[in-house]
Amino acid sequence: MPEDVNHKTQELRPTTKILTRGFDPSLSVGSARPAVFRSSTYVFSSPEAAERAFDIANGRGHPEANEKVDLIYARLNHPNAEILEAQTVPLEPGAEAAVVFNSGMAAIVTTLLTFLRPGQSVVYTVPIYGGTQHFLRDFLPGWGVKTIPVAAGQGARLDEAVRGAENLGVVLVETPANPTLVMTDLRRAAQTAANYKGLRGMRRPLVMVDNTLLGPAFQHPLTLGADLVLYSATKYLSGFSDLLAGMVLAKDPELVQQIRLQRHLFGNILQPDECWLLDGRLPTVVLRMNRQSKNAQRIAEHLAGHPKIARVMYPTLFSDADQSLIFHAQCDFPGAMFSLELKGGKPAAFEFLRNLRLARNAVSLGGVETLACHPKTTTHSGYTEEEFRQAGVTDGLVRVSVGIEHWRDLLADFEQALETT
Repeated sequence: MPEDVNHKTQELRPTTKILTRGFDPSLSVGSARPAVFRSSTYVFSSPEAAERAFDIANGRGHPEANEKVDLIYARLNHPNAEILEAQTVPLEPGAEAAVVFNSGMAAIVTTLLTFLRPGQSVVYTVPIYGGTQHFLRDFLPGWGVKTIPVAAGQGARLDEAVRGAENLGVVLVETPANPTLVMTDLRRAAQTAANYKGLRGMRRPLVMVDNTLLGPAFQHPLTLGADLVLYSATKYLSGFSDLLAGMVLAKDPELVQQIRLQRHLFGNILQPDECWLLDGRLPTVVLRMNRQSKNAQRIAEHLAGHPKIARVMYPTLFSDADQSLIFHAQCDFPGAMFSLELKGGKPAAFEFLRNLRLARNAVSLGGVETLACHPKTTTHSGYTEEEFRQAGVTDGLVRVSVGIEHWRDLLADFEQALETT
């Protein structure tokens, strides 16, 4: 039987939805693609519509199905944010709603503050992005929230930490871990959180997943039981290292609405120009990530066994059987990140970075250009020595984000830089 292409009887596929949902050309004087709306305030269609818009914006009401609510003020919402959020949802399997922020940290901080209260606790995996670690370790305890780190990939320890946590509000997982690529079993974490026995009347802890390193193309946490997916959209969603953005998606729109109310208060919505730029890049996310993943796999596997490298950290090179099982169970492809542990420690790592010609010595990841950095002195430099030890972040560790250049050119660049160490 030929494939049914009648979209009147068939649900549209994600690659089509990205280009069609959430945007009405008739509202943009017929523009085929979204325009930029640089307005700070919006004219109401009636006084009653203004009242209704404020009720919804302040959480006193909820929009009805297919209700078009008037916009109020760009700190609260604007057309480009609405379009971007609507067109991001199809990229994330299982998602029903999204909310956009002006950075990845804004997304993480706002989401945690939405659902955590003094007296509660949060269990999180380490290593985790340095900014997130700083917020968890140094900020939240001052507001009466207990933070409990657990080594990534240690399923039994995560189970134990969740079961033993007092008044647990959130389980936060970054997988693969940054920068060691260690993976945490999301289905197991979600099931353990679902079975948590807390105070009577208390909701179960929410499972939040920072999916920046593999999502949305290669790992789908919402289909594995997670409640919320967090992104630094600066990375693969944008892909060109020229804007900052964050995104949170959920299968329950009510969770997104609660986060949105806090975004209204904090004023950390993404601005119209950046929303417009990011929205224009969504249709190419999977294309870019596929190319980057293929490049990274070829390079990582060629570098494995190099005499100056103690080990290459990459999903297809896992020697631990449990890690391999997790990878094959929850990931479609291995992604574009790998880390090298050089035998010569920090001096060797610095010489390697100093002598790269094509790859750039810079932090961040997910861009079309290849970047490399030394996490212990840059992205994760705020860790204590004990945290470095627990996380496996060593003096010789170099993190690489592979771009879309020709993989043989990049491999040659890495090999010549290794000769200098």
